[in-house]
Amino acid sequence: MAFIDAHREEFGVEPICQALDFAPATYYAARNRPPSARERRDEQLSAEIVQLWNDNFEVYGVRKMWKALNRQGVAVARCTVARLMRRLGLSGAVRGDHKRRTTIAEPLCPRPADLVERDFAASAPNRLWVADLTYIHTWADSSMPRSSSMCSPG
Repeated sequence: MAFIDAHREEFGVEPICQALDFAPATYYAARNRPPSARERRDEQLSAEIVQLWNDNFEVYGVRKMWKALNRQGVAVARCTVARLMRRLGLSGAVRGDHKRRTTIAEPLCPRPADLVERDFAASAPNRLWVADLTYIHTWADSSMPRSSSMCSPG
């Protein structure tokens, strides 16, 4: 329906319905139909979910939201809360720091040379050793300032 509404001025309803292979009466019936019981309930629950999420410092996830709603006397299924929270773009707080920053890139800092020229096939054992130090967590990682540079100036 949204597609037809977006393009009806340009092409008209009947040609779009013909191209999509269904009757224009189906479009008009769907457009004029009152909201279903589920749509009305979803709107009511969405307002309650947003209010409860804001009241609880925006940290409640699906499980806590579902339990809180049921404690308040709002009988709702967990999957319904999950669907509505996903639609509203709400999510709960995640414990710990899950943002992994592997490098704080300094644009003027020289990059290490590629000594093997991307050829990782060794001619014999112990001829080529390669390591990937993508991320090593240290206590200093979280307190490292953004502007710090690991390279020495010019």
